[in-house]
Amino acid sequence: MSIGTAAPESQPSSGQAAPPGVGARLTSFGLIVLVVLCGITLVFGYLNKDRCTGPTFDQWGRSQPDFEKRRYEDICYSDIQTLWIGRDIDRHVFPYVHGKLAGDGQPIGGVVEYPVLTGVFIWASAIFAHTDADFLLYSALLLAPFGLATAWLLGRMSGWRALLWAIGPPLVMYAFLNWELPVVLCATAAFYVMHRWPGRPLLTRATVAAVLLGLGFAFKLYPAIFVLPLMLYVLTGGRDGAEFSGRRGPDWKGALRVAGVSLGTAVAVNVPFMLAGFEGWLASFEFQLRRKADITTNSIWFWGARPDSDPDNVPVQDLIGTLSPLMMLISFVVACGIGWLRYKREGTYPWIPVSAAMLCGFLLLHKVHSPQYMLWLIPMFVLLRIRWGWIVAYYVADLAMGIGIFRWYSQIFYGQAGNVYEGFAAQAVMVGVWGRAVLLVGLFFVFLAAKETFQPERERHPRFLTPHQ
Repeated sequence: MSIGTAAPESQPSSGQAAPPGVGARLTSFGLIVLVVLCGITLVFGYLNKDRCTGPTFDQWGRSQPDFEKRRYEDICYSDIQTLWIGRDIDRHVFPYVHGKLAGDGQPIGGVVEYPVLTGVFIWASAIFAHTDADFLLYSALLLAPFGLATAWLLGRMSGWRALLWAIGPPLVMYAFLNWELPVVLCATAAFYVMHRWPGRPLLTRATVAAVLLGLGFAFKLYPAIFVLPLMLYVLTGGRDGAEFSGRRGPDWKGALRVAGVSLGTAVAVNVPFMLAGFEGWLASFEFQLRRKADITTNSIWFWGARPDSDPDNVPVQDLIGTLSPLMMLISFVVACGIGWLRYKREGTYPWIPVSAAMLCGFLLLHKVHSPQYMLWLIPMFVLLRIRWGWIVAYYVADLAMGIGIFRWYSQIFYGQAGNVYEGFAAQAVMVGVWGRAVLLVGLFFVFLAAKETFQPERERHPRFLTPHQ
């Protein structure tokens, strides 16, 4: 038995063997080690971005000299530091209330291009900041606990496999590139409460998970897509179709309750901002809707339609704006449908595998695929048992994108190169764009067939089994 590892879950209290591939449960010491390692990784992540700060600052608190060039050339770019100027963050304006979109489509007056909880988080991180370096530091200090908590939850569920999150290169590269860590924690916590809360009824667990997914929507949008497979999980009675609380399924009322709670949570968070400044609140959504597929979006839509996908080509951009959400919705329906076929065969609706497949559809087909979205996908690598080749290949493609894109921007913006056939950086971007795309197509189906890397708490404690089992 490994140090820091409890009795393996393959030896449940019933004496029956667990499914193959289910990892050992970490002891408290093992979890502490995991979280400490994650903390060290986060420190390296901060130091990597901090290379772009200072050593001097202008009257607006912008790092000097040559910040614009250094952030790309030195591969220390961060949206956090960059947006210190241009979104009234440096002026400590409370977000959304007095803002709007300017004539050029850029947010002004405190509007940021993110949902409201992220906007408030950004504002809070800047309260005591006077330079972009301060803002990066305070943001990192507030973000880090979310990354540590995610490591803890993943470790509780899947043991040492959580090292994929805790010590992986993506956490160094992206933990403080944008504000992803709170939303990743919301999604991970939703998975955790559904499968690691022993003795609590399915609907109670699902209600808490729905609240977490609603909060996730208010940080970034993507956790909202997990509500549908969660509804189907509740509709079909959860694990082995046996968690109907004494009733026979399907549990339509419970499924609708999940939808209502998640929607209600998102609405409750957003309504105060709608009332305080509707135009500013709406501007954050309008900005994303108007955003065009261009060289900064890293999506298959821009690169697949070259050269017709230039931002000034309005018909093509309008077509992308229609096809992208339509095809995402189709991918969601296909994922849920395949999940239903698996439920009919196995007796449990695979809501985490379906959620992972839907996330692949989102990442592949959305018109924006920012590098830091990699952090959304890592918990799926931890929680679902797939061949390591898939994971390694995706990490390589992501690394090519994460390094190549900023070096290429440096070459483009400072006249060194521009053609995709010129130099390592441009080729790395192509490997990143198309490598990720091909892998996401494969992972869509691989996830749908995958088993979890954890054993639900209820299975490990037979006293919590329902009478129907």
